[in-house]
Amino acid sequence: MKRLLTNTLLSAAFSFGCLAAGASAQAPGGAGGGQQMPQQRPSGVQNPNANGPGANNPDTMTRQVDDKKFAKDAAMGGLEEVELGKLAAQKGSSDAVKQFGQKMVDDHTKANDQLKEIASKEQIEIPTALDAKHQKEVDKLSALSGDKFDKEYSKNMLKDHRKDVSEFQMEAQNGQDPNIKQFAASTLPTLQEHLKMAEDLNKKK
Repeated sequence: MKRLLTNTLLSAAFSFGCLAAGASAQAPGGAGGGQQMPQQRPSGVQNPNANGPGANNPDTMTRQVDDKKFAKDAAMGGLEEVELGKLAAQKGSSDAVKQFGQKMVDDHTKANDQLKEIASKEQIEIPTALDAKHQKEVDKLSALSGDKFDKEYSKNMLKDHRKDVSEFQMEAQNGQDPNIKQFAASTLPTLQEHLKMAEDLNKKK
């Protein structure tokens, strides 16, 4: 009698456990579903934060571009390139230097004329002659001749055009004045070509 009662109790306990497990498995929003919902909600909250303080950095960079300063610096640099190009075409001891110098005269004269026209419309005063600092550089190269001139001129052109490409890229990307920004963008490929030529010129030295 005791064994029968014990078996009956064990059987009842087993049945109750199975029913409880089945009810838990069939209940809506089980363990898997309950964990997914909290994961989805935070992901939706992250988007506004992504447009928070970090998103203002590009705008800040844009405001830091000074279109007038760029135009003045570009004009002065262009004038120097023309004068140095004339020296190279005349004093260069190699055909490569002479040809490069003439290309600088042609391309930068054209760019200078375009910038003059834009600056006039925008009422920006740009230099029309070299200042003392840039004239000193021209005079320094003018005193050289032969292979010394070629080497110094080539080094100068590499340094200058690396700087030019960087500044024109910045203006083309972040400029505020649409006309000056367009000038930078349209002139940039020519300057990149000059830089490549200057790199090749220095490899030969």
